[in-house]
Amino acid sequence: VPPSAATGVTDPGEAVAAEEHASNVADVAKKLAERTEDLQRVSAEYANYRRRVDRDRVLIGELAQERLILDLLAVLDDIDRARDHGDLTGAFKSTAEQLGTVLDRAGVSAFGEVGDPFAPALHEAVLHAESPDVDVPTCTHVMRRGYRRGQRVLRAAMVGVADPAGPTEPVPSQASEHPARESTVDVEAPE
Repeated sequence: VPPSAATGVTDPGEAVAAEEHASNVADVAKKLAERTEDLQRVSAEYANYRRRVDRDRVLIGELAQERLILDLLAVLDDIDRARDHGDLTGAFKSTAEQLGTVLDRAGVSAFGEVGDPFAPALHEAVLHAESPDVDVPTCTHVMRRGYRRGQRVLRAAMVGVADPAGPTEPVPSQASEHPARESTVDVEAPE
């Protein structure tokens, strides 16, 4: 066996050992690269899992809050009716104000006032009329206020809507409907 020019090894046993060593180093490097790749993939999967769990946790919390708020809307309706009738006094008034403060902190806001332009995404129309006093469809009655949390509508406002009055068309007379009869008969009025 000729001496290996690359390794400078002259002994054939040393050449075989050097080749085995180089082969082992290549195998170890290959396994290290595979394990590193596996570790990176598992780390990325775990990071994605953590983000998904954190996002789901936030979403579940928000949904639970919205469910509680939806349950409180009936109470808010009763408070509004009591306020409208002048029955919101004393400790009941204080409790209503505290509830309003808590809902404000939670990002809940009421909408639906007389005079608001009608928006189908925000209002549920239960009454309809025409009015010469409006230029665009307008809320004229509010039967129940609507609520939203941020940009999300929790409940649409129940409203009566007035549309602009359309142009009145003249009622066609019988004469124009039957032109042949128009000039054929002259009737004298009785005296």
